[in-house]
Amino acid sequence: MAIAKDPAKNASLLREMSFLQHLEELRGVLIRSAVALVAATVVCWFFSARLVDLLVGDLPVDHLNFFAPAEAFMVRLKVSLVTGAMAAFPYVIYQVWSFVSPGLFAGERKRVYPVVVTATVLFYVGVAFCYLVLIPLVLDFLLGFGTDKVMPLLSVSAYFAMVARLCFTFGLVFQLPIVVFVLSLTGLVTPSLLLRQWRWAVLIVFVVAAILTPPDPASQVLMAVPVLLLYIGSVFVAHVALKRRRDGAATPENGRDG
Repeated sequence: MAIAKDPAKNASLLREMSFLQHLEELRGVLIRSAVALVAATVVCWFFSARLVDLLVGDLPVDHLNFFAPAEAFMVRLKVSLVTGAMAAFPYVIYQVWSFVSPGLFAGERKRVYPVVVTATVLFYVGVAFCYLVLIPLVLDFLLGFGTDKVMPLLSVSAYFAMVARLCFTFGLVFQLPIVVFVLSLTGLVTPSLLLRQWRWAVLIVFVVAAILTPPDPASQVLMAVPVLLLYIGSVFVAHVALKRRRDGAATPENGRDG
């Protein structure tokens, strides 16, 4: 790109180049993440039958049913996609953090691996809590409304859709401390702000829980309580991030790259 004589035009050209470079980096992140997701999905397909049986194994009914010729195939395909996404999550979050971290202080970019590990652990803890604790309680509660004349006939696709939605929701919701950490580093969130807005946080959490969970109070409370605990923990995370941000601003070598 030619350099103009006008300094203002030069600055505009440099900004345009930087913007295009960021778009190119983002495109690379998306492509690599998509390739990882497809590869993990293909691998999980070969185990999809065992995965489906594993998902059905602890149900309070003998078996699930499919009501269309292609339904079982589609369920196995969706199981492969969802489990592939869960398996690829650490790599995807690494790509995302690598793209975002240059906007943070240089000292914080060195902490990419601890952040990725923490985000991965929180994601899997959220999924495990949902699958091992929430879903059995929800099913026992909802199926308990049957009678001697009204027996459950569960569709495998409907059951898997509920499990996948709840597990992914919990996995993503458990990323709240990481989100707060990043926002605190950029100065958009402070501990005092989180403490002042706790009433709104409680309201929003229960509204989101009512939207994302089945329409029964038990599952809504089971989702809201851990999220509120994460919100409280995020206040401490914000304190840590704010301290690091102040230390980085006070130390010249930890400033932003030019």
